[in-house]
Amino acid sequence: MRQNPERRAALLDAAIEVLAREGSRGLTLRAVDKEAAVPIGTASNYFASRDTLLTQAGARVYERLLPDEASMTQQMTSVEDTAGLVALMHETVTRVAGFRTGYLALLELRLEATRRPELREVLTKRVRADMDENVDRHLASDLPGDAISVRLLQLTLSWLVLEQLTLPDIMTDEERHKLVTEAVIRLTRPQDE
Repeated sequence: MRQNPERRAALLDAAIEVLAREGSRGLTLRAVDKEAAVPIGTASNYFASRDTLLTQAGARVYERLLPDEASMTQQMTSVEDTAGLVALMHETVTRVAGFRTGYLALLELRLEATRRPELREVLTKRVRADMDENVDRHLASDLPGDAISVRLLQLTLSWLVLEQLTLPDIMTDEERHKLVTEAVIRLTRPQDE
């Protein structure tokens, strides 16, 4: 298989676009070639099978969804209180929802993972690692809330993004904004209040 990392990334980005637009059934090596505007057969030079393409596309979505390490460190060091955490969660929801095709592709990949153990393994490891990292960063920051609060917040905001991208007219932007704010405040409130 070929090893040009830029070409591989471009093909995986094309796979993300195909997944978001056509669903997992529409993802073929030929469809990726067409989306990437490369000669037919190029994707098959990089990916031994459709399963390999699905698995690597799953990893690529996360590469693109997460900010780089320097940005994450800067964000966490600038958050000093609940108001700062609220602002960070608004930024996170905006960033994730802004990569609409990536999030929709990830949903398709998650559905496909129910049928493909290798893909399920990749996504399970990645999502669990992200969740654990979010908890560790939060606890190290001395912000209000415990590990359960962080996990609940991640799950809550993930569903909010899902609603925003799939059924955007359920809520207004103002309602979504208020829900993010209230989720942070309520989920990080000390238990004795």
